[in-house]
Amino acid sequence: MIYWQLFLSFIQIGALSFGGGYAAMPLIQNQVVDIHHWLSVGEFNDLVTISQMTPGPIAINSATFVGEKIGGLWGAVIATIGCILPSLIIVTLIAYFYMKYRHLESLQSVLNVLRPAVVAMIASAGISIIVTAVFGEQAIIAWTHLKVNMLVIFIICLFLLLKYKMSPIAVMLIGGLCEVFYQFLL
Repeated sequence: MIYWQLFLSFIQIGALSFGGGYAAMPLIQNQVVDIHHWLSVGEFNDLVTISQMTPGPIAINSATFVGEKIGGLWGAVIATIGCILPSLIIVTLIAYFYMKYRHLESLQSVLNVLRPAVVAMIASAGISIIVTAVFGEQAIIAWTHLKVNMLVIFIICLFLLLKYKMSPIAVMLIGGLCEVFYQFLL
């Protein structure tokens, strides 16, 4: 039964996560945290971090991680297949029809309309991660729950990315070192 639930959850994520990995994050969070309670909010944030640090698409890394946690090796395989199956089918069909009808103005109009929706989904995922990192797993926005160290690290990393165009890998290492240094001071 758990394998079927994993498959159905990740086939939905795979079928509806237009716009790439970041756009899939709210869908993944909804399935694994809100609906099935397979992960807590903190574990989900750890999942996002691990998915960022490992090679491959975020949704597939997430499917493999959650599947393995919930159903072992077979859970990982089934969740990953569920995640990639819709893409295999949809991309094959889209490629065929796009090559055939790519010059139609109506097709270009549809693609232009989808862009703002994808940006909103990415922003939603980012805001959710920021709120949890800065205010804790409960995500209650109150200054009494503010994790100042996380806010400072976030601002430093954002500054390094935007001002100095540093490599994301270097920024992740610097952020980690900042937290280690902060913990060492306590």
